[in-house]
Amino acid sequence: MFRKLVRFVEEENLFYRDEKILVAVSGGIDSVVLLQMLLKMEVNCAIAHCNFHLRGDESDGDFEFVKNLAKQYNLPFYSKDFDTKAYAESNKLSIEMAARELRYEWFNQILELENYQYIAVGHHADDVAETVLINLVRGTGIHGLTGIKSKLGKIIRPLLPFTRKELEEFAESEGLNYREDSTNRATDFVRNKIRHQVIPVLEQINPAIRKTMSENVQRFKEVEQIYNDVIEENRLHLVFQRENQLLISIARLQELPSPSSHLFEILSPYGFHHRDVRMIAKSLDSISGKRFFSSTHQILRDRKYLILSELEEYDSNEYLLEEKSGLIEFPIEMEASFIDRTPNFKFPTNPEIACLDASKLKFPLKLRKWQKGDSFRPIGMKGNKKISDFFIDQKFSLQDKENTWLLISGDRIAWVVGHRLDDRFKITQETTKIFSLELK
Repeated sequence: MFRKLVRFVEEENLFYRDEKILVAVSGGIDSVVLLQMLLKMEVNCAIAHCNFHLRGDESDGDFEFVKNLAKQYNLPFYSKDFDTKAYAESNKLSIEMAARELRYEWFNQILELENYQYIAVGHHADDVAETVLINLVRGTGIHGLTGIKSKLGKIIRPLLPFTRKELEEFAESEGLNYREDSTNRATDFVRNKIRHQVIPVLEQINPAIRKTMSENVQRFKEVEQIYNDVIEENRLHLVFQRENQLLISIARLQELPSPSSHLFEILSPYGFHHRDVRMIAKSLDSISGKRFFSSTHQILRDRKYLILSELEEYDSNEYLLEEKSGLIEFPIEMEASFIDRTPNFKFPTNPEIACLDASKLKFPLKLRKWQKGDSFRPIGMKGNKKISDFFIDQKFSLQDKENTWLLISGDRIAWVVGHRLDDRFKITQETTKIFSLELK
C-alpha cells in the first residue's frame, strides 16, 4: 500500500516531500490511516480537528483522541469548535453542507496564517463510488461521473486509490487505533443509504463493484477531458464580452450538435441549473424578450444574442443636478459646463454630448429611469413620441431600456441620455447660453 500511495502522489502531482501538509483528522479510520501513511513518507505534517458538536459526548471523545494522537506524534495541533446546527439554520443549509462550509473555511485560514501548502483529507475509493451513485440518482452530466478530484485547489486526497477494506487491513497491520462514528451506521443520510443498502446489492451482481467503479471513473475522466476541449474550442466562437455582459451568439449556438450542453457549461458557473438551461434552449426558437434568472445573474433572450449580466436592482430614484459646472459622478458620470453661444459654435454630432438652451431649463434638473407613459418630442419632430415607441424604433433590447436614463427639466424630458434630445430644448438663433453635458 505504501508503494501504491507514493506512486499515486507522484502520478497525480499531489505535493512535494518538502511541503508542509495540514492533515484533517476526525479520528476515524480514514484520517488516521492517512496521517500514518504520510508520516511513513516523512512528510512535514500538522493535524487539524473540527468538533461539530453533533454527537454529544462522542464528539468530545473524538477531540480527546485526536489531541492525544498529535501529542503521541509530536505534531502541531489545531482544533476548532463549531455550532453547526445554528449555522445550518441561519444559512438554510443541510447539516452536511454546513459542516463542509465551516471546516473548509477554517482550514483555509490555517493554511494562510501558518503557511501550509495543502490540506489533506481522507476520501478513498468507496467514497468515489458512493459519490458517483449519488450523482446518478440526483441527475448529473459528465462532470458528476468523474467522482472526487484527487487535487482541487489546496485540497488533496492521497487515499483515493484505496478501498475501505484496504484501509482496515493497513490499520490492523500497523496496530492503529481509531474512532468509530456511530452515525455512519445510520441510514438517515443519502450517502449512508447508498453505502449500506445499495452497494451491498450491487456487490451481489459484481463482487468487485468498487474496483469497477474506480475504473469507470478513470474512463469518465478521459471522456470529460475530450468534452472540455470541444466545449472550450466552440466557446471561442460563441461567447463575446461587452463591457460587463457576456453575449452568446444564438445563430452559432444553433449550428452546434448539442446546444444545451454548450449552454450548460457556459452558464452553470453563474448559478444556472440543467432545468434552467433546458428552458433557455427552448427559447432559442421563440421571439426575443424572454428572461431567465439564477440567484445572481439573468439571461435576456435578445434578437441575436443571449445576454448574460449580473442581477441589479432597478433604480427608481430621482437624482438632482444643480445649476453648476463640473463632474457629475452619480448615478452616471458626466461632465457639465456652461458655454457662451458664439457665431462659430458647432453642434456636436456625438449622441453622448447634449447641448441644450440653458434659458429653457428649470434647475435643478433630474435624472431618472424611464417610466410607463413617458413621452418626449424628438429633435426635428413637431409631435410627441412615447419613450416606449422610441425604444422600439431604435431596436433597444430590454437591457438597453433598463440602462437608459432620462434628463428631466420641470416635467419634461430634455434628453434621452446618450441617444436623443428633445426639440423644445434645442439651441436656436436666440440662444445665448448653452448647457452642455458629456457622458464620460
